Amino acid sequence: MSGKGRGLGVAAVVLGLPGVVLAVGALEYGLNSYGSSTISSQSVAPTYKPGDRIIYAQVDGGDVHRGDVVLFSAPDRYGFSASVMQRVVGVGDDRVVCCTGSGTAARITVNGKPLTEPYVKQGDVDGVHKTYDVTVPKGRLFLLGDNRANSADSRFFASDHDGTVAESAVRGRVTGDRAVASGIGVAVIGGVLLALVGIGLGIAAFVVRRRQEAVPVAPWPVQRV
Repeated sequence: MSGKGRGLGVAAVVLGLPGVVLAVGALEYGLNSYGSSTISSQSVAPTYKPGDRIIYAQVDGGDVHRGDVVLFSAPDRYGFSASVMQRVVGVGDDRVVCCTGSGTAARITVNGKPLTEPYVKQGDVDGVHKTYDVTVPKGRLFLLGDNRANSADSRFFASDHDGTVAESAVRGRVTGDRAVASGIGVAVIGGVLLALVGIGLGIAAFVVRRRQEAVPVAPWPVQRV
């Protein structure tokens, strides 16, 4: 193969192989680490409204904290296996009490401290005027919707571990940072483009080689006059 054909072949490998590795690696990382879903209920409005597309990190329930919005599955409680989205208000050993004060001045307390919740709909942290005093067992979470007047959350399942949900039921933590998802998308697209360029260069190298092989060689030396 001439210098041109060899150069094209080397460039094809140098660009194409890393492109494939980048695209496959980024895609695998994204599929194993993140997911997306569309909101279908009013439970977490106004933070997330029906029709909103959300990105969530696939984390273990032990990695979530108070204030996180999580997706979890509780088929025995809700009668379906699809994920439900609610906000973590209490984690293991927390004492969650509702409520001090009244109206928009009402506050849930966690371990005796009033909880500031700017995300609740219309500032109503109570919603259905349902009192509760729950000490969250270890390995479980106390969950509420941001729309307290319209959310079937921990308040309504007191007979089931005081309404708490097992950490193992968590499927992911909703993230407002779309930069990671965008970065994964850019990496996949960039890898695919590099792979396509590598394929193009490989084809070009093959064509050059074929043309060189097609040129006849004179059976005897030719002397120019």
